Amino acid sequence: MNNLVIPDRDWDSNLYQDKHAFVWQYGEDLLQLLNPQPGESILDLGSGTGQLTEKIAQAGAQVWGIDSAPAMIEKARENYPHIRFDIADATNFQVEQPFDAVFSNAVLHWVKQADSAIASIHQALKPRGRFVAEFGGKGNVLAIATALSNALEAINISAQALNPWYFPSIGEYATLLEQQGFDVIYSTLFARPTPLAEGEAGMANWIQMFASSFLTGLSDEQQIQVIRVVEEYLKPTLYQQGTWIADYRRIRIVAIKL
Repeated sequence: MNNLVIPDRDWDSNLYQDKHAFVWQYGEDLLQLLNPQPGESILDLGSGTGQLTEKIAQAGAQVWGIDSAPAMIEKARENYPHIRFDIADATNFQVEQPFDAVFSNAVLHWVKQADSAIASIHQALKPRGRFVAEFGGKGNVLAIATALSNALEAINISAQALNPWYFPSIGEYATLLEQQGFDVIYSTLFARPTPLAEGEAGMANWIQMFASSFLTGLSDEQQIQVIRVVEEYLKPTLYQQGTWIADYRRIRIVAIKL
């Protein structure tokens, strides 16, 4: 593995694994699309704390997990010492031998340089190798993002430059894949309202875990105030019977390297 990159995102791997387990739990049925076979070699791109990587290994495949967050890789190695995990960046990783498949769950919406990621995925696959991914699609967390933007604009901060996400439409992403030598054989975009853990604290926890870049440069007091405004704005629509719901929309793609 070359081109190792230490990212600027500071993930709390324990919080991710315990309070935001839905990230990998919802990815389990994506494994049916992947359909890993004994003896296959599979790259898990953005392997997080390793739960889905382990499930791929249980199918009998040779699996390698990579993630840009050192804390995630450290936790994955601790969880599953029999699996290889390495720090690498989705936009410029290299592999020694091409894989039968590249799998990615809940990662690529963090990668604004989509072309670079697709190029890296393409070079990592054997001819006719498959790329199976799910990530945030067009309209994902739109209500939350809108509320954050409004709360920041109220204190004269533009949210646009702080937005860390890339949520493409099916047409946009399929076109990028086709331009780089993939045949897109399956694609879907669907709503998946996602209950958040920790009751009333659920939205604040989610923002601090997944939307912390919007709070960059704010004092602790300002952060608390922004989150409070967001909660008030969203409560009528996304707070139900003591549980916050995140307005997720997911894109799923299966593509074959030509």
